[in-house]
Amino acid sequence: MSDQADKASRFLALHQPGEPLLIPNPWDAGSAKILASLGFQALATTSSGHAATLGRLDGGVSRDEAIAHAAEIVAATELPVSADLENLFADSPEAVVQTIELALGAGLAGCSIEDYSGDSIYDPGLAKERVAAAAEAAHGGGVHLVLTGRAENFIRGNPDLADTIARLVAYQDAGADVLYAPGLTSADEIREVIASVDRPVNVLARTGLPPVSELAELGVSRVSVGGHFAFAAIAGLIAAATELRDEGTYGFAKASSAGARGAREAFS
Repeated sequence: MSDQADKASRFLALHQPGEPLLIPNPWDAGSAKILASLGFQALATTSSGHAATLGRLDGGVSRDEAIAHAAEIVAATELPVSADLENLFADSPEAVVQTIELALGAGLAGCSIEDYSGDSIYDPGLAKERVAAAAEAAHGGGVHLVLTGRAENFIRGNPDLADTIARLVAYQDAGADVLYAPGLTSADEIREVIASVDRPVNVLARTGLPPVSELAELGVSRVSVGGHFAFAAIAGLIAAATELRDEGTYGFAKASSAGARGAREAFS
């Protein structure tokens, strides 16, 4: 427990406005070890990347599977790990608490809670109640589990900045440690969000997002990649397989050799 508490404390301390924590998202124990070997200071799971390892789409993983996967990532390295636990696999505040208890049992340093149920965004009042229940459970014991409150508007077809900010402020007031609105891209939007809240802000790496140096100037505290690394790896697999099938050549072997060297270094 003390080791987990230390990791959670260290993880929260890494969130410094203007010095973004670059937190990659491994999809299995091997990718976690490789990312740790590259010098990253913390890791986060990816729901879409994990689902892809099972041949499923994002949202197709059960709570038990997500918790077991998170525990595997925790065990792979000594780094703090935060988990993408979607909407905590629950609608009611009472059921949210059960997932937080499982997250603590998995050895996590943090986790996130979304305000999206899989078919709709929660009413603001219920969304805040869910974050409040999660925060109370996350912070009530010997480990201060770092809770990230997520406003899903921008990636769920409703890019309403005013509503997003109102939700993030509510999640801050409900006890979230970090705030996150995946899908924000423009510097002006990010700047307005950061100016409106009093918690560290995470942004999602995506096409069109300003470079990390500019995000630092805006006051961003954390940059995550979601499933991008996992799907970049899948793209590499597709390219290699397509070359072999269509060209009958082996250009992929050069990249494979570099990957094998990295794996040997990370796994030894």
